[in-house]
Formats: sequence, C-alpha cells, structure tokens
Amino acid sequence: MMAFESFLKSIKEAHALNKPFVIYREPNQKLVKSLIQTDDNIYRTNAYTEEGFVFAPFDENDTSILIPLANATYLESSYDKESDRVNDFFEESSLSIAKKEHLELVTKGIEHIKKSTLKKVVLSRKEELIVSDFSPIDVYIKLLSIYQNAYVYLWYHPKIGLWLGATPEKLIMMQKKQFTTVSLAGTQPFRKTENVEWGSKELEEQKIVTEYITSRLAKIVEGMNFGEVQTVRAGNLLHLSTQITGTLRDKNDLHLMLNTLHPTPAICGVPMLDAKKFILENEQYNREFYTGFLGEININDRSNLFVNLRCMKVEDTKLSLFLGGGITHDSHPESEWLETIEKSKVMKRVL
Repeated sequence: MMAFESFLKSIKEAHALNKPFVIYREPNQKLVKSLIQTDDNIYRTNAYTEEGFVFAPFDENDTSILIPLANATYLESSYDKESDRVNDFFEESSLSIAKKEHLELVTKGIEHIKKSTLKKVVLSRKEELIVSDFSPIDVYIKLLSIYQNAYVYLWYHPKIGLWLGATPEKLIMMQKKQFTTVSLAGTQPFRKTENVEWGSKELEEQKIVTEYITSRLAKIVEGMNFGEVQTVRAGNLLHLSTQITGTLRDKNDLHLMLNTLHPTPAICGVPMLDAKKFILENEQYNREFYTGFLGEININDRSNLFVNLRCMKVEDTKLSLFLGGGITHDSHPESEWLETIEKSKVMKRVL
C-alpha cells in the first residue's frame, strides 16, 4: 500500500497528463482506491460483464463509461483524518430566478400527481457557481475528511469531464448471487441528533420507494429480507433508510439487477416510466451523470455501486451542483426548495 502523499502525487501526474482516472473510498472505510487508465480511449458498456469501474448516466438509454481493470493501473492508500470543520460559503449571485423556476416545476409536479397515476416524481435543478483557484484534488481530500459515512469519489476523463461527490445512497452490492440494496427517501437537516420525528410526507415517500423496489425485485430474486426503517446521517442531512437483502434466482447477473433497479424511485419516481417521462419533459436541463450510478464491477467477484447524488461537475472554474427531492401529493413547493438549499451545502461547505 502506498503512502498517501505518493498516492496523491500519482493522481496529480495522471491529471496533468490528461489520463482518465477515478479515486474512490467506500463508506466508513480508510482504504482509498484508484484506477488510472493507461490510454485516453472512451470505453463503454451496457452489459456490465467487464471488470473495472463504471460511471453510468441517469438515462439508462445512454451508455455507461468504463475504466477497464485490464487497461488501468490500480493504486491504493489509507486516509483516516476526520474533520467536522464547516466553511461559510457566501454566494454573490441571486437565487431568486432559480427559486421561482423550481417552485413552478414542483407545483407542476404536484398537480400532475393529483390528476394521474403518478405517485412520486423526483424533480431537480442545476445550480452553477464560479470559483477561483479551484483544485479538484484538494476538494476531494476535504470530502474524505468531512463525509466519513459517504461514498466519496473523483472521476475524470479528458474527453468527457470531471465529476466529484459524496453520495449516501447504495444502489447495489453483489457478491456472486447474493445482493444488498437500500431504499432511501425523506430528507431533513441534521441538528445535532439522529433521534428525530418524521412527517407523513417523508414516511409515505419511504413506503412508496420500498414497496416499488421490492415489487420489482420479487420477479428475479428469492429469500428477500428487510431491515428496520432507520434514520441515517449523510453529512448535514438525515434520511430514512431500509436495507434489503436476498439471492438472485438463476445466476450472477449484474445486468439484470441494474435493469431492474435503475433508475430507482429515490431518484426518478413511481411508476418509473411515467416519472421519467415527466422529468425529461419538464426539468429543462440534462442530468447527465447526476442520479446515475458508479462503482466497481466484477472485481474479485464483487460489484459495489452507488447512486450519484450530492455531486458536482467541474469545468475549469465553473461548478455545476445538482439538487433535487422527491415530490408526492403532500409536498409543499417552498419546503422542497428549502430541501435543495440544504442539499447544496454538502458540496458548498468544502469550497
């Protein structure tokens, strides 16, 4: 295992040479891993049978990007410095226009739910910031320090772009035919305790997500087990979470599982096709890799994938943050706007 300083030096050299790479650390772990691609080709996958690191978009009709293990140098190191330091972030630009547009979008979503078969739709917005002297690797180290219980990553391809984030949501972990997934919904700010009360809107949202995931999985798995609904912390936010485990009936088929689960109700809605149609027609921007998924596939017979939330896209000094929330018939537009403000702090506090 490399010293962390040497590890970072290798990453910085790869970035300077415009080599594709990814750095990632799984939740509650000290081990930080990296794959540095040996060429700058764009490798794509829709089969998910290869070994490597996958970076997948929200729209499953678009192809996922792969850093193949066979075409990469694998590095690992350890990082265990923890920090709760929070930076103040002062915005120079007004959010009044963004607020007006998001309130209109959420109102439209609520009205559509009330007159259709749609039970939930996840609606989001993109917020752009201009910063100076931005160092993605320095920001990544801050994410490692502050968000110990998140999946923290920095992904770069010179022909596609640079993304980084600290996501709380597991999509799926598979070891041969055994799998674990999570139903995650509901959000409120963390105020020094995880012992909190949840409103009817959040409890109903969590129920919708769990029931939809289990109904989809029931067709292809057996022996499903459910953990208790728990309150989990992700940085400055709290969520409701239910762990689901089981066994694939036929074979170790990651492609089948991903087709069944993605996009989940936690980032799209219920029913999925109706929610996705509403999102694509009304959000007015391209989510790209936001609410897609990322992680290791088929390395040592194990795949561990996370939903790409609490993330940003980096283009020189322009940062794009992606912020959303689940909308049901009980939603209030102003509350949904405030939820996106709280979620924006996950990234803003490390700037």
